[in-house]
Amino acid sequence: SQWSRDPIYRSAKGEGYRSRAAYKLLEINSKFEIFRPTDTVVDLGAAPGSWLQVVRSLTEGTIVGVDLNPIPPLEGVVTITGDFTNPLVQSEIRKIVDLVSVVICDASPKISGKKCYDQARTIDLNEQALAFAKSILKQGGNFVVKTFQGELFNDFLKEVREHFYSVRVYHAQATRKGSTETYIIAKNYIHKRDEASTD
Repeated sequence: SQWSRDPIYRSAKGEGYRSRAAYKLLEINSKFEIFRPTDTVVDLGAAPGSWLQVVRSLTEGTIVGVDLNPIPPLEGVVTITGDFTNPLVQSEIRKIVDLVSVVICDASPKISGKKCYDQARTIDLNEQALAFAKSILKQGGNFVVKTFQGELFNDFLKEVREHFYSVRVYHAQATRKGSTETYIIAKNYIHKRDEASTD
């Protein structure tokens, strides 16, 4: 199959990761130092759980994974099956964690093959992830989100930059060749209440 011929996929399986996406997060963390040893983390769109596996190896804090699809159990991780854009699901997350240090999102909508439509839906999902991150991140927290290059990308990037001191765009080496997939790495969240108090 196409997957069995993919050396990164084979390597991920050999090391016990649930998908090749694990290497993307390892690469991102190695370059940008997203996680600290006691960070509390929420992973949006977490199934099958490879990013959760990476996070568990990097922090001893509380970790919550959310996805529409059930996430196979992972020791030391709380999983929720549901739509992270749903207020009821968000309320369930907040029963487990109040404020968090890091929000990560590797989610993407089902691809239709119509480029403009797919990108619009991706950016909408990104916006929802950003809105959730803003509602739950601590001052100085970090946010990592997968997106795709396209006509709506720059507007979303500009919006992220309004809320974090440091924002970088990164194309992971573990991404398949030819893909427009990219990651926005946003560090040091500016809590609006804190910002207002300094005026």
